[in-house]
Amino acid sequence: MARVRRAVASVIVGKEDAIDLLLVALLARGHVLLEDVPGVGKTLLARSLATAMGCGFRRVQFTPDVLPSDVTGSSIFNRKTQEFEFRPGPVFTPVLLADEINRASPRTQSALLEAMEERQVSVEGEAVTLPEPFLVLATQNPIELEGTFPLPEAQLDRFLVRVAPGYPSRADEELMLARFGHGDPHIEAVAEAAEIVALQGARAEVAVGAAVRDYLLDVVAATRADERLALGASPRAALALYRAAQARALLDGRTFVLPDDVKQLATAVLAHRLVVQPEARLRGESATRVVADVLERVAVPVEITG
Repeated sequence: MARVRRAVASVIVGKEDAIDLLLVALLARGHVLLEDVPGVGKTLLARSLATAMGCGFRRVQFTPDVLPSDVTGSSIFNRKTQEFEFRPGPVFTPVLLADEINRASPRTQSALLEAMEERQVSVEGEAVTLPEPFLVLATQNPIELEGTFPLPEAQLDRFLVRVAPGYPSRADEELMLARFGHGDPHIEAVAEAAEIVALQGARAEVAVGAAVRDYLLDVVAATRADERLALGASPRAALALYRAAQARALLDGRTFVLPDDVKQLATAVLAHRLVVQPEARLRGESATRVVADVLERVAVPVEITG
């Protein structure tokens, strides 16, 4: 993971936090919602990660006329054999970039999200397993919303983390111009798919003490009790935060989770799953602000025990 992190960071300048969140999602066998304006490197980030991992990469540009079969694949009649043959779609790849997922119809969105959750595609009543590792990076443009189909809360809940890379600092942008002003960035594979799958298994062995587990559950419960929210964090959100904290610890070379792991990941894991009350939204409240307030309010354990 350290090799992958360094390789991606050599191309994506000044976005170490965003890179780490992608690696957390990868280790936790989750998926990522990349939400930011065009031109900040979302596609380059996804392609660089896949290349560094030594895994295949496919990109689907979503538009309203994209059908579910354009993503998952379809059965084609073979005249030579006089039988139908399944032709896999672009979803059959270790790393899939679902570009502007909110421009696809709800039916197509559902087909992709089913593959994300079940890690398989149903064709003619038979399940076809997707490759391992399998990571979906879906992008959304939060500014241009004409002709889009916003993801409902139940589908947003399927993404482990939401990442907003943001604009680089001036120093980082100057470095980017110096490095890549004369040509496209180049990156080489520094890992293999089998290594990634093995690390995903190792993530499940990272210990989470009782005190940290209680802290995590207190944070989740506090979102459900907050009057500014119409919808608090779901049990799936609690499990996602648990797995993400394990992955964060593993990235740092630890075999146990700290309260800081939970605290650092709470916004990325929980905020996009929360629904703010209309009146609170008019007062300028946001899900990110609510999570920040919850983290300030909930007591952090000072002694970690098993």
